[in-house]
Amino acid sequence: MAEPLKTFVGGVEVEVPNSIPAIRAALPEERREDFDRAVNEAGVHDIHAVMRHWMLEAVPDPEAEALLERLAADEAERRGVA
Repeated sequence: MAEPLKTFVGGVEVEVPNSIPAIRAALPEERREDFDRAVNEAGVHDIHAVMRHWMLEAVPDPEAEALLERLAADEAERRGVA
């Protein structure tokens, strides 16, 4: 078995799930069907990107999410969409 992956969330080191069953278990129940679909539809060339996406979604980072929302709002305002 591979060594667990780790990242920092809010200054605290946390393990990142790194297998299909572990990622699925870490996701909120309402996201598991989308995860299953994404994994089942992924081809050999994009399974790595699919797994990385869902690994990160399985470990929520409120600070990063707030930053991304702020950047999206700034970009929308800049483009005159807001």
